[in-house]
Amino acid sequence: MSEQTIATSYLTQESYDRLKGELEELSGPGRVEIAKRIEAARLEGDLKENGGYHAAKDEQGKMEARIRQLTQLLDHAIIGEAPADTGIVGPGMQVTVEIFGDTETFLLGSREIGDDTDLDVYSEQSPLGSAIMGKKVGETASYEAPNGKTITVKLLDVTPHQH
Repeated sequence: MSEQTIATSYLTQESYDRLKGELEELSGPGRVEIAKRIEAARLEGDLKENGGYHAAKDEQGKMEARIRQLTQLLDHAIIGEAPADTGIVGPGMQVTVEIFGDTETFLLGSREIGDDTDLDVYSEQSPLGSAIMGKKVGETASYEAPNGKTITVKLLDVTPHQH
């Protein structure tokens, strides 16, 4: 994976600790448990029609994907420190926009921090997030919605997220 494709995400210390705990559980006891379940199901005989075996292997695949996701996220996270109050949209910023005449406030960052805030969280890689990255209060940005329509947003406020 090239350095250009690795996304840096803002995480609160609480999010980082919670995700680190999940990673440790999955990559330690979780792997041991799933391996035991696969072995127990394998001992039952014919693997073609062994639902328990196939379910355990499927769960193992999902668990390994989550381990890879968490490892990448934690290895490239900006942790705990609120970004500088530059008035420029970036990861970890609380953003207020006007969209369709309504005001919406959200946090720009990894969706994994959603458990630590009551705000909606938009990823920096989302259409909205990537459209507003680097913008300042008073500027507008446009992005294409999944339905193909162009949506314009006006930045009303940009401040560091205080957790």
